[in-house]
Amino acid sequence: MADITFEILKTFGVLSEERGGWKKELNLVSWNGRAPKLDIRDWAPDHEKMGKGITLTKEEAKKLIELLQGALPSLE
Repeated sequence: MADITFEILKTFGVLSEERGGWKKELNLVSWNGRAPKLDIRDWAPDHEKMGKGITLTKEEAKKLIELLQGALPSLE
């Protein structure tokens, strides 16, 4: 399996934290030297290990914000 490289360019915040120190974070990440994307995933405390996540372009993030604004009132 090919090595995956990443660079966390900016951390925006922690969405949640699990026992053992793993945190679901919103970061700006460059994967394999590509253009950075917004990234939501679980990270080990040392950022050496990560869980499955989702990456979003700026356009996808804007669309997600629109969809969430419409969906959140349904959760109340």
